[in-house]
Amino acid sequence: MKKVKSTKSLGLSADLTRQLLDSAPDATVIVDEHGIIVFANAQTKNVFGHLPDDLVGEAVEMLMPVRYRRNHPGHRQSFINASHFRPMGVNLELWGLRKDGTEFPVEISLSPIKTDNELLSCAAIRDITEQHRTQAALLAAKVEADRANRAKSTFLATASHDLRQPLQTLNLLNAILSKTVVDEDAINIIEDQYIALSVMSDLLNSLLDISKLESGSIVPDIENCSVQSMFERLRVQFESQAQAKGLRLQVDDCEEVVHSDSSLLTQLIQNLVANAIRYTNEGVVQLRCLHDRTAFQIEVSDTGIGIAADQMDYIFEEFYQVKRNNGESNQGLGLGLAIVQRLAKLLDHPLDFNSKPGEGSCFRIMVPLGKREKISHVKTTTVDVEDITVGKKIALIDDQLAVLNATQRFLQRHGHEVISATSSGEIIKQLQESKEIPDLIISDYHLRRGETGVDVVNAIRRLVDASIPVIFLTGDTSSVMSDIPDSLEKCKIMSKPIDVDELLALIADVSNQ
Repeated sequence: MKKVKSTKSLGLSADLTRQLLDSAPDATVIVDEHGIIVFANAQTKNVFGHLPDDLVGEAVEMLMPVRYRRNHPGHRQSFINASHFRPMGVNLELWGLRKDGTEFPVEISLSPIKTDNELLSCAAIRDITEQHRTQAALLAAKVEADRANRAKSTFLATASHDLRQPLQTLNLLNAILSKTVVDEDAINIIEDQYIALSVMSDLLNSLLDISKLESGSIVPDIENCSVQSMFERLRVQFESQAQAKGLRLQVDDCEEVVHSDSSLLTQLIQNLVANAIRYTNEGVVQLRCLHDRTAFQIEVSDTGIGIAADQMDYIFEEFYQVKRNNGESNQGLGLGLAIVQRLAKLLDHPLDFNSKPGEGSCFRIMVPLGKREKISHVKTTTVDVEDITVGKKIALIDDQLAVLNATQRFLQRHGHEVISATSSGEIIKQLQESKEIPDLIISDYHLRRGETGVDVVNAIRRLVDASIPVIFLTGDTSSVMSDIPDSLEKCKIMSKPIDVDELLALIADVSNQ
């Protein structure tokens, strides 16, 4: 580029101009209407490697990479036509060119300078190389954190699914023994075993809940639902547990209708109540609703150990457990409140709490009110297990032989006739040989070699030309719910490890439909 010596006057003495602009923290160049540098401050040496006096008279394009030079005069003219203080290249990456030919990222602020003769442009240029490095490091860290989070969620889902299989077997064998053993000491051992299995089931359910919430596989089904119905279910669920600890569970009446997902909201409140009972040694756990014209809250409070101020920032983290002062060991994995927070975010229900050590805690969830005339009533089936009709012909399919055998023994123990198999081909062969039509199909959902329970059900229904009711047993209800076609009639789903009484009740329910 041809060097043009400037004869422009800045309107200020050279000494004063240099003192003012050399004191600026950024490299600063002043450019005339033709793009010729008429001034450069001392910082240009540090940023670009050029002596300030060497830049005067040069085209400003010499400070930018070659690929930008062709279009720059047009940008410069646009600034002259509508001159005001502004950053240059908003939402674009800008690059400078050093004397040694290396490029570096920059931020540029433009200011107009009006003189008697013309309009000058002042550009303050900042080297943001370190900022770019920091952003790149943060982005890399976020990518790695997301990858690790996905890996953790996959591990939790896989581990919990695989562990449900032997736990399912243990539950069924425990149920068989409870109906078989008559020795009093053995009965006590079986009852203790049942309690331990229940705790294991709860822990696995919490792990799977966390993995499903993090993977985004849960989609809320928002509708108008009865608060009283949810409260009654929770009262039945927790009353005996509270009494066992000598606590009073107070569930207030609430006739309001809310706009939410009944199942997910119930799970959220359920975790709060369970947590309150776990951390309360005496007194009361209360579930109630509070409302006025502008807001509606569901509140769970207790007279428990409370939460110290230095722990409040951590209680919603996974695996964090509130510390007890009496040395009593904590139960659970510390996932209850982590699930609560994720459910509240998923449902868009604001959550807050207050607590004092030694005085208890109070958690509140804000829920939008619904329309009473459009309430969705949740159908519940209450069946006395002892009165369940026996004698059903059941086709049972599970690719885990231990689970299959335990389930078959359990069902036969309760008077059902069972034809069992580990695949659709095997069950079809047995049904063809026996020439029997089952009253009910009970199938694991995920079978070997990519086969699913839907494949089994369709094969059996085609064989017998009848829409036989089906119960799917699975360790991954969210996946199954999305995979089962709407056209599959008379279908129920149970999550492993199953509750044996609920299974018997569901058998009676679907068989009588």
